[in-house]
Order: sequence, then structure tokens, then C-alpha cells
Amino acid sequence: MRVTRPQCQELELVIGNMNLSSWSLRPWLALRATGTPFRERKILLDRPNSREQLRTASPTGKVPALIDGDLVIWESLAICEAIAEWFPEAKLWPADAGVRAVARSAAHEMHGGFADLRREMPMNLRARIERAPSRAAQADIDRITGLWLDCRTRFGAGGPYLFGEFSVVDCMYAPVVTRLRTYGVAVDASAQAYCEAMLARPDMRAWYAGAAQETDAD
Repeated sequence: MRVTRPQCQELELVIGNMNLSSWSLRPWLALRATGTPFRERKILLDRPNSREQLRTASPTGKVPALIDGDLVIWESLAICEAIAEWFPEAKLWPADAGVRAVARSAAHEMHGGFADLRREMPMNLRARIERAPSRAAQADIDRITGLWLDCRTRFGAGGPYLFGEFSVVDCMYAPVVTRLRTYGVAVDASAQAYCEAMLARPDMRAWYAGAAQETDAD
């Protein structure tokens, strides 16, 4: 049974450039996983009128934002949490309370951490850049791939994702998967298998296709 939303209108998700906006990718994947139809409004970043458009869409002036009638939700993880509550049949969190707590810990660690990786290797789906990470960025990568291995070993036996079935945690780490591909970062076999499973998802392919259609002149 679905949790009642505050409004009954079609949801609208405001996103940035598909090629560059890692924060937009996360709730977009979560919403697509529910199977519910939604409107997508793209605000291209770094344009003369970007700031004005962003201020009308979100109280922070940033993407993403989820709009449901008069309700506006901002911040990627908060949007994913709302989606998981509104559409429990999508099972975007593990059913077991203890496992769910671990999943939330992993999601929050991604939301607030790994600054060196973010800074050195920004998301750029169309690029292919051979760049060796710094020691600090490599430490972030090692922590992430170690966390992936731990989650998949302890909780992922039911499927190819971090907690078996696709979840909010996978949404949160999806941009890391794209960064490893863009910058040609070598990872161990377990992390590589996880990256391949994520990149093979139809929704990830759809996002990549959208990014491929964008141009600097858009």
C-alpha cells in the first residue's frame, strides 16, 4: 500500500545538465525505479539566466528539487527518502531494520563525504580522461570500494547491487561509478562487477543517452 503524498498531482523533478549534475542523477534514478510517471524540468547550469531559473524552482537555488503541487523538497538524499516513503512497493530501502540502518549510514557517508574525489574528478559522462588520482582521492576511492565490497558481501547475495536489490544507496553511489569510468580508474574485480551492473541498468543508459544529446550550445 502506497503512503499518501501531500498532493495528488504529477510529480516534477527539476534537474541540471545530465552530463554534469551528479546530484540530479541520484533522485532521478530513484524516481525512475518506482515506475511512476513524472515531469522532468531541466535547468542548464552556468547560463546567464540559470540563477534566476534555479531560484524559482528551489529554495536553495540549486538542483535537484522535487515538486508535488505546493510541496518542494530539496537535497538529493532527502528527495530519495521521500520517494522511498511514498512508493514503498519499490523497496528502495532494505526491509530489515538493522540492514536498513547500515544502508542509511552508507548513503549518508556518500552525501557528506569524499570531497577529494569530488573535487579532482567531477562528473562528466561524455569525457574520457586518463588521470591518476592523488593520494587523497585514492583514499576516497579505496574507502568507497571497500564499503561496496563489505555491503555486497554481507547484504548483497540477493542481486547485483550493494544490498542485493536496487536501493537508494545505489542511487547515491551512481555518480562514483560514472567517475571511475570517465577517468579510467582501475578497481578490483568486485567493484568492477558492481560498476558494470550499474552501467547496464536501463535507467543509467537512459541518463547517459540524455547526456549525449546535450551540447555546450544548449
